[in-house]
Amino acid sequence: MNERRRTGLILLASLVLGMPGVAAGDPLPLVPLPASVVPARGSFTLGPDTRIGTEPGDRGAASAARLLAAQLKLVRGIALVQADGKAAVRFVRDRRIKGKEAYRLSVDAGGITIAASGDAGLVWGAMTLAQLASPDGRFGQPATISGVVIEDSPRFAWRGLMVDVARHFQPIEELYTIVDQMAAVKLNTLHLHLTDDQGWRFEVKRYPRLTQVGAWRLPPSAGGPVGNPVGGFYSQAQLKALVAHAAERGITIVPEIDLPGHAQALVAAYPEFGVFGDRPPVSHDWGVNPYLLNPGPEGVAFVKTVLDELMAIFPGTYIHLGGDEAIKDQWQRSPAVQAQIAALGLKDENGLQSWLIDQFGAYLASKGRRLIGWDEILEGGLPPSASIMSWRGEKGAVEAANAGHDVVLSPAPILYLDSLQSDRGDEPPGRITIQSLETVYAYEPLPAGIAPDKARHVLGAQGNAWSEYLVTPYQVQHMLFPRAAAIAEMGWTPRQRRDFADFVPRVDAQMARWRRGGVEVADSGFAIGFKLDGTRGAALREGRARLSLASQIGYGTIRYTIDGSEPQASSPAYAQPLDIAFGTTIRAAGFRADGTPTAAPRSFEVTRSALLARSASEMVACPKGALGLRVPLASEATANQPAFNVNLFDTCTAYPAAPLDIARGFVVDVARLPRHYGLAHDFKAVRAHYNVTPFGELVVQVGCTDKDAKPVVAATFPLPDPGTAPQRFTFRGALPKGAGDRDICFQFTAPTSGPFYAVEKAQLVEQGE
Repeated sequence: MNERRRTGLILLASLVLGMPGVAAGDPLPLVPLPASVVPARGSFTLGPDTRIGTEPGDRGAASAARLLAAQLKLVRGIALVQADGKAAVRFVRDRRIKGKEAYRLSVDAGGITIAASGDAGLVWGAMTLAQLASPDGRFGQPATISGVVIEDSPRFAWRGLMVDVARHFQPIEELYTIVDQMAAVKLNTLHLHLTDDQGWRFEVKRYPRLTQVGAWRLPPSAGGPVGNPVGGFYSQAQLKALVAHAAERGITIVPEIDLPGHAQALVAAYPEFGVFGDRPPVSHDWGVNPYLLNPGPEGVAFVKTVLDELMAIFPGTYIHLGGDEAIKDQWQRSPAVQAQIAALGLKDENGLQSWLIDQFGAYLASKGRRLIGWDEILEGGLPPSASIMSWRGEKGAVEAANAGHDVVLSPAPILYLDSLQSDRGDEPPGRITIQSLETVYAYEPLPAGIAPDKARHVLGAQGNAWSEYLVTPYQVQHMLFPRAAAIAEMGWTPRQRRDFADFVPRVDAQMARWRRGGVEVADSGFAIGFKLDGTRGAALREGRARLSLASQIGYGTIRYTIDGSEPQASSPAYAQPLDIAFGTTIRAAGFRADGTPTAAPRSFEVTRSALLARSASEMVACPKGALGLRVPLASEATANQPAFNVNLFDTCTAYPAAPLDIARGFVVDVARLPRHYGLAHDFKAVRAHYNVTPFGELVVQVGCTDKDAKPVVAATFPLPDPGTAPQRFTFRGALPKGAGDRDICFQFTAPTSGPFYAVEKAQLVEQGE
């Protein structure tokens, strides 16, 4: 750590000495970390009789004062009094403070002043004060704040989250919750993905079938009966109220109508705006589907009408028009579209997409708005009116910024918040490209390839929560929080002041505030994991298990029990790997200095049966495969479990290092899942296996990953009729006697035209069981 950084932390630590429950050396409990913090003399105590005042007639200040009072009641449990005239907490305008989001917060013995030139600055000052007043768990008690002057402004103008309400509709109340919790950490842009193949969520009065038809879909079947329609949409009145609520909190909502691809819900409602005039169902397949907007005059006029109604609800500068994953097969096969390409003198279908996006960009510009789209709109030549949201790495952002276009960094997988946060078996469904809190925090949203004189074109960064596997508000929140805090600091705090070790205790305090607000916050980074020294087979042979305990981020003191009880602050502290006797369940959690746990306790069972079992999350990929997704039992499942780690391209998973000198048989729990994935041109990568019984088989092979030995078929089970069999069932079989550890592959050969299968659990059994 450099000396400047060390001095800054000492200054921050000195500020919190007057705060109840905060010890010397603790960091200032703020997320994001401010640009400048200078200690001042004295301190001030906020209590239930403290008055908040604003200048008469200043509506923005009055709004910020109301937000402060509400936030303090939520996170500290104290109710301040709003009053005109003289007050101890004052909101004032200061035109010398440059920037609409900049503010100055001053605390001394005489009171607290929040000064800004813009309304957003007053809101952010209020949120900072609410954090200063809630560094600990002393809810309902007065808060003493040490003297300080904070002068603060953001590094980037766009600090965002994207919520995908198209794949899985979320109730409007959930969006209010997300807005409120974004404001708490100065995130200022909520991107709503409102349309896709699986649903159209924005009411368009001129085209009512968009929501009457396009907002509803039938869930996919795993072979049994089809379920009831699912979906929903937001009325214009609902969205207008949400926009106003967000604006009061300094947040702009950016709507997305995804075009010209991802248009199947649109075409289901209005086939005449598709390419061939056919009427598909609203899709229940995740991924890439073929339906495109008709790029002719009728399609262009339709989109402009939708944009008119959209702009009437969303007053922000940017309108997002997608442009991603628009495979061009329908355009390629349409004589009318091919004639249009020729008449316009365009090179190809990518050029037509560029032309189409430019038509909409020019229309938005004529209304004083700006178009933004995913980086695919670069492929046919970037329209001059467009800005880029770069998701396929940073290449699109670098290219666009160097060409003078504004960009937002949102690269997959690092800022894709539907990615899992750990490899733990208790994670809900999502993408198996683990993006931990630390990984997200470390991302730098100013790519090295952007020329210094073009850096101003980087608007900021955004995390995206795609919702193929996020069904419930719990799941959405679990994925957003606490990683939203990492994105907030990434976008706000000067780069040289960012430090993950310093961030951890500050985000820990913010996680507690979010939870007081009723929000689900993932504790994945703080949870204790257990690592066995050596293989499970070795532990079984030796009759003992040696375990190492650790969390992802190494925060707090690990304490554990071996009697099955819940760990407490008085439980033994973990210091080195533990030798655990068989028949024992070890439970562990991290603990803060004040004796409170940092996460829910996690357990590891040291029994012969447990060590011979593998859950779906403990399976590995078969040769030439990769486990890319963690999927639920059904597309609309509202429970987090069961979940299955799968390879969409080959339904095979492996039990690693099975001790064949110990295990004599196996019990495998199997689930039949919907095969509802739009793979587009990647369909060629699906590995089909010739089925020798009507519905395919489960083939169990031992030594399937050995390079120099032919695998041994241990068992083959014909799969039951998907139309009549239960969705979950069990097979039992014997294993050949062997020496040492070998992998076991569970390969399904079901036809690729039907459901696919996954292993839920594989339990090896010893002789006599």
